[in-house]
Amino acid sequence: MANPELDQLCVNTIRCLSIDGVQKANAGHPGMPMGAAPMAYALWHRHLKHNPADPTWVNRDRFILSAGHGCMLLYSMLHLTGYDLPLEELKNFRQWGSKCPGHSEFGHTAGVETTTGPLGAGFATGVGMAIAQKFLASHFNRPGHDIVDYRIYAIVSDGDLMEGITNEAASLAGHLRLDNLIYLYDDNRISIEGGTELTFTEDRKKRFEALGWHTQVVADGNDVNAIHRAILKAQKVEGKPHIVLVRTTIGYGSPNKANTAEVHGAPLGPDEVKLTKKAYGWDPEKDFYVPEEAGNELRKAVSRGKRAQKQWNERFAAYKQAYPELAQQFEDWQAKKLPAGWDAGMPNFAGEKELPTRSASGKVLAAISPKLPMLLGGSADLHPSTNTYVKGAGEFQHPANEKETGNYGGRNLHFGVREHAMAAAVNGMALSQMLIPYGATFLVFSDYCKPQLRLAAIMKTQSIFVFTHDTIGLGEDGATHQPIEQLAMLRSIYGLNVIRPTDATEVPVAWKMAIERRDGPTCIVLTRQKIPVLDRTQYPAADNLARGGYILVGSASEKPDVILISCGSEMEYTLKAAETLKAEGAKVRVVAMPSMELFEAQPKEYRDQVLPPDVRARVAVEAGHPVCWHKYVGLDGALVCMNSFGASAPYKVLYEKFGITPAHIAAAAKGVMKK
Repeated sequence: MANPELDQLCVNTIRCLSIDGVQKANAGHPGMPMGAAPMAYALWHRHLKHNPADPTWVNRDRFILSAGHGCMLLYSMLHLTGYDLPLEELKNFRQWGSKCPGHSEFGHTAGVETTTGPLGAGFATGVGMAIAQKFLASHFNRPGHDIVDYRIYAIVSDGDLMEGITNEAASLAGHLRLDNLIYLYDDNRISIEGGTELTFTEDRKKRFEALGWHTQVVADGNDVNAIHRAILKAQKVEGKPHIVLVRTTIGYGSPNKANTAEVHGAPLGPDEVKLTKKAYGWDPEKDFYVPEEAGNELRKAVSRGKRAQKQWNERFAAYKQAYPELAQQFEDWQAKKLPAGWDAGMPNFAGEKELPTRSASGKVLAAISPKLPMLLGGSADLHPSTNTYVKGAGEFQHPANEKETGNYGGRNLHFGVREHAMAAAVNGMALSQMLIPYGATFLVFSDYCKPQLRLAAIMKTQSIFVFTHDTIGLGEDGATHQPIEQLAMLRSIYGLNVIRPTDATEVPVAWKMAIERRDGPTCIVLTRQKIPVLDRTQYPAADNLARGGYILVGSASEKPDVILISCGSEMEYTLKAAETLKAEGAKVRVVAMPSMELFEAQPKEYRDQVLPPDVRARVAVEAGHPVCWHKYVGLDGALVCMNSFGASAPYKVLYEKFGITPAHIAAAAKGVMKK
């Protein structure tokens, strides 16, 4: 039975731990945890299915604190419910080496499901998690055997809802009718600059109703039972994602700072902390205090979690007996075990004269998809251009929205023109730890994806991003669609492998590396236009892509007069320039550099063999911004790159007008050889 006094004691314990963590660090955001503690308590104590003793239990509910600045709320919940997060870590909030960083990070703190902080990211990532759950349930569940039945919960904020990514993601979730999403909106109506009446006066309830969400309102954010009833109702309403607008008071309990912008992002201060604790009926002299009764109550999560996982294990054992092959596949996916021979029979494009690498990628996807049932993805309304639609793989749709054979078991996703939300959803699917997801768009629109690419790299998710139309080679669409600085941007993200294949024969290798990589995201960058397919009986094997950079023309034993470095569509012009130079008596080495990240990961001995330090006559060639090539050509080298935005014209004209031609490359080489 409900015990209001005990409920209040638990809520105030959460609040005071959060206040103390921020105050001790002298930095952080106390207001949100103070106002949102009742909803966190109602959700975690009465609804969330999780096991603190096993934070990676596959059928746990996922909880996202999208308002990541309020992470002391999450750390308090994790500590109090029995996760491996000792009180000493909360006391070390925001300090070097702490498990409680200033915004919660996946992989750093047990129980944190995704890295949040950039507002809207958690909201959108949750949509990807919901897609993953629906797909896994469709693939594995059988009548009487629902082994995948978890939900995705989140606490979201005013700031989250203001960000554009949220509208993209909410629109997609409403269309897909993802009823496994239940979001609690911390409707405190305060932002950093003041009240939300400054900038955010739309009717949020009507907005979400228009987007296809089931909405509820809880008028009093301190009413734990009302929040509990709203969650119960959301669990029962099918066919729509859910948002509960909970009217809260930021900094609740603070006599002088509650309901002000001041309490959002700064400690209360020693005096206000004491006054606030008195208002809660707390001993103002006690810091990081957990009353025994509250601690015992909240730690019931441990026994509940063990019991829930034990019951699931029994259900899975019965499932395994009834469906042994599916059960084995489920375990293999959990273990990230790829099917034997999955990469056999990949096209090698031998005999082709020229081919867009985007077309080669489509052929590779078609070949590997039937062997990799955990591989799914789509594009931002561009699959005819990105070649990322797999025939025969079905379409991921709610049955009421289906076209032809659409259902939650389909592996072709239609993200719509929503690049930012697409990238977040790919991350969310990857965080299932059972799927290999991909998303595709034009390279120039990687700008829209960038925040999520960065988060993918921070979280080390196996997210795959396919970016086509990679240079001025896309031609007539003009400067707005021609990527110039985007490759440099992608290469600047630590932990993101950027692969720009030299030709079609390297594309299968690029996909193999992305599929087999377990410790981070991969971008595969592809051409729109046809480029020559190298005869690998005359050139080194395409498998050399795995080293990032390799000698394409020349011998490692012969010291060259000049080194030409290139990748992608510009290799055609680089090879022609090399022939010109060799005809004039120069000893020329051509280095293919499809991935700088993979090359930098090689031993120094190998890198020096490919690019001998004593050969300073070097030319780098790429139809993009030159900034990332300086480290390879040095002060004595030359760059044949773009030094402006593009223009509208047929692509061959553009290469000529912008000086990326065999003649210009040869001239640059002669210039550096004279130094």
